[in-house]
Amino acid sequence: MLVVAAALIDGHGRCLMQQRPHGKRHGGLWEFPGGKVEPGEHPADALVRELAEELAIEVAVAALEPVGFATDMPVTMLLYRCTAWHGAPLALAAEALRWDVPEALAALPMPPVDVPLLAALARSLRGG
Repeated sequence: MLVVAAALIDGHGRCLMQQRPHGKRHGGLWEFPGGKVEPGEHPADALVRELAEELAIEVAVAALEPVGFATDMPVTMLLYRCTAWHGAPLALAAEALRWDVPEALAALPMPPVDVPLLAALARSLRGG
């Protein structure tokens, strides 16, 4: 299953994470916002759609920069970095939202596929 996610980065270098709804798989864990790529859908287009559905924000495909990918069978997740969007993110599909630097977010409980992507994001933000 192909999944896309966004690392929304604000002007202070903080990244947005959302808490998965309790009662769902990985409920209560923190993750990058995003979702499944539908058949025939381009991954970047899927991410734009998912961010509108989950956070009520508008993102242009051109604002998405690939960071990396990780696999936790049967899921392969593509992570994109984004620093420009319209609207204030709302927790429409999550228990809560949290903004913090990647190093602080690393202490949060996360689904296995998000962990290496957070590390890759931290490296990319340091320029490494």
